[in-house]
Amino acid sequence: MNSENFSISEKIVSPSYIRQGSQARRSHEQLIRLLLEQGKCPEEGWSESTIELFLNELAVMDSNNFLGNCGVGEREGRVASSLVARRHYRLIHGIGRSGDIAAIQPKATGSSLLNKLTNSVVLDILKLSGVRSVTSCFVVPMATGMSLTLCFLTLRHKRPKGRYIIWPRIDQKSCFKAMITAGFEPVVVENILEGDELRTDMEAVERKVQELGAENILCIHSTTSCFAPRVPDRLEELATMSAKYDIPHVVNNAYGVQSSKCMHLIQQGARVGRIDAFVQSLDKNFMVPVGGAIIAGFNESFIQEISRMYPGRASASPSLDVLITLLTLGASGYRKLLAEQKEMYTYLAQELKRLAAAHGERLLHTPHNPISLAMSLDGLQTQSGKSVTQLGSMLFTRQVSGARVVALGNKQMVSGHMFSGFMSHSEAYPHPYLNAASAVGITRDDVTLCIKRLDKCLKSLRKESSARSGSPIPLTDSTDHNDIEAMVWSI
Repeated sequence: MNSENFSISEKIVSPSYIRQGSQARRSHEQLIRLLLEQGKCPEEGWSESTIELFLNELAVMDSNNFLGNCGVGEREGRVASSLVARRHYRLIHGIGRSGDIAAIQPKATGSSLLNKLTNSVVLDILKLSGVRSVTSCFVVPMATGMSLTLCFLTLRHKRPKGRYIIWPRIDQKSCFKAMITAGFEPVVVENILEGDELRTDMEAVERKVQELGAENILCIHSTTSCFAPRVPDRLEELATMSAKYDIPHVVNNAYGVQSSKCMHLIQQGARVGRIDAFVQSLDKNFMVPVGGAIIAGFNESFIQEISRMYPGRASASPSLDVLITLLTLGASGYRKLLAEQKEMYTYLAQELKRLAAAHGERLLHTPHNPISLAMSLDGLQTQSGKSVTQLGSMLFTRQVSGARVVALGNKQMVSGHMFSGFMSHSEAYPHPYLNAASAVGITRDDVTLCIKRLDKCLKSLRKESSARSGSPIPLTDSTDHNDIEAMVWSI
């Protein structure tokens, strides 16, 4: 409805009512106008009606939704299922063109505008989250691992002699396979144990740089967000080393946007040294479906090079999902989620510490990890580690998802490389342990129910162990005697 249509409507319905309706529509349009003018996440979230109005306006700008359109090409936005069309708000053409994921599509103006606005809004959120000096980013319809691969492939053209990637060890398969898939040789640098924490061995990293020769190294591949007792890499020192030896530096910031500490490390690393790109997941940071990531950096031309490396057009679904989510939350809503994440981290740490003490274990001291926590499982460790792994199975069958149990001595072959002590980020970490994370979106009820179920699982395992050995079950003051005496329990 434009002004002309509203004027005509006044001949059908009372003008005062039409003017009221016109004013209501203008309030929606004003929000859309501010988004187009500023390209920033609105401070307050939009209503669903405003978002749907905006998306419908974008959709009618795409040629597949033109009235009377006659398409005779091989890709004309044809969709067999109306359910699929509605799921995508009839934005069918995707984003980019065959040579550049950021390019404008002449027959998909609405989808192109969606893509540009999403990248602009996401850039604003990265700045809000702590990386103030970031200059460019784009949403790519691939998860973190493949997005890292895209960064490495782009660097290949800039460093043709580069064969190796220096990688402080983190036991997560996708970031390792990202390097292998890109055709490079990962150089694994073992972490050093400081207290309970596993931290970057800077001396070992520099020795590898000198041993291999800077010109033969494609980049340093560092990590922020990770499972405790591994903590974020020493990004400032690595960035300084990258600048010193003129080696590119790519940061795996998978779920680090939600952490002010991780984002501060990236900001500081870029300030004192060199960070070429940092990659983060959409689903882990913004609570959207899996399938998208953000590639960002401090040199706009290099980020554009990465976007041009993407072959072909791309799905618009991740861009659409994150734009809808950020418009719904608004900047204030996202800040609230970040504050709640910190609050829940403290609560989870308190509850795990209390539970650990009740079972003769302890919460590992990992203050440099702002998201993940680890509780020792020394009492469950046997020669085979069976009780430790059994705990993981018990938790999963009792609908506790996301908890990881790590036994001692695991070995795993990943793309031809044997990792000793796999999942513990170390060849010889001294404790088996359980991981739990306070990620964005977690609630107090999640923590409370997890602790309750974990407590029952630990009591059950101790009871089984006692029955096998014939020794009494040691109890602490906080042990529930009724639970111990019960022969059968359920959740």
